[in-house]
Amino acid sequence: MNSAKTIGIAVAVVLAVGVIALVRNATAAAPKEAPTIQPENMSEFKKPDAAELKKKLSSEQFAVTQQCGTEPPFRNAYWDNKKPGIYVDVVSGEPLFSSLDKFDSGTGWPSFTQPIKGTEIAEKKDVSFGSVRTEVRSKVADSHLGHVFDDGPSDKGGMRYCINSASLKFIPVEEMEQAGYGKFLGPFMAAGLIKAAKTETAILAGGCFWGMEEILRKIPGVTKTTVGYIGGKTANPTYQEICTGATGHAEAIEIVFDPTKLTYEAVLGYFFRMHDPTTLNRQHNDVGTQYRSAIFYTSEEQKKTAESVKAKLEAAKKFNRPITTEITQASKFYPAEDYHQDYLVKNPGGYNCHVLRD
Repeated sequence: MNSAKTIGIAVAVVLAVGVIALVRNATAAAPKEAPTIQPENMSEFKKPDAAELKKKLSSEQFAVTQQCGTEPPFRNAYWDNKKPGIYVDVVSGEPLFSSLDKFDSGTGWPSFTQPIKGTEIAEKKDVSFGSVRTEVRSKVADSHLGHVFDDGPSDKGGMRYCINSASLKFIPVEEMEQAGYGKFLGPFMAAGLIKAAKTETAILAGGCFWGMEEILRKIPGVTKTTVGYIGGKTANPTYQEICTGATGHAEAIEIVFDPTKLTYEAVLGYFFRMHDPTTLNRQHNDVGTQYRSAIFYTSEEQKKTAESVKAKLEAAKKFNRPITTEITQASKFYPAEDYHQDYLVKNPGGYNCHVLRD
């Protein structure tokens, strides 16, 4: 590929035929499935060795991503794909490009004006084949993707990311949430390509919010979790302030969930399983009103559901002691400091006194 579109096609055909015999018979078939990891766990990705990758990738995918190969123009999976969605690294699953930034460059390869915002793509000087170009590679898996040129649409920043289909896996917009890419749906909603899912919010307190979040964020139907403080008298409290117990706040977690996949009653079911609701102002070694068990309802319907769930548990004598969980109307929820958010994701093996009981 090079910066002159018409020359680019001819040069790439020569490269495809003369350099990589593997891709002579390339077709527009969808890329083979490859080893990927959920995007929120990308920091845990460990790239398989070459032998393993050869088993997981097609010969073309391996040649392109691992040997800087080039697939034939117009005879690849995504050059003319017009479906909405995102394109991820075929090796790691890291998000790379969006269909919202895709355009027809006339070259026969998928072309984009920019990567997905927040995505890191490595650039490298390429002096092969007697020209100077800028190679682009994925940050996590270090896959060869293609090249970037400055002859893209002027009204879109002027850049053209010319990418091999073989280095990509396409995630249709309707599958993004289930595949773990829900946080990238916003631009598609803004573009009117998908309707915003109806969500509901639950606010619960049951001791140290690190452990609660670690359990709740993994539950199918939960779309977002935020740890913070609620139920006190001080505006914008800090962690140091609430630890004194003087502000009256409880460590809590705000859960946004899809009610078509997870009911509020089911959320409360998980809540009562992950902490001890019979210890007043205490969870294990954490003592103080900030560690109280509480359900902060946001509607009368939630209040009725909470009271019903609590009553059923008491009637069933699920616990050996009376349930002390308070049910109270939600006041202002204050998100905790950034370092508290997803704490156990950032600090695996960190302090945690919560476990999901059967």
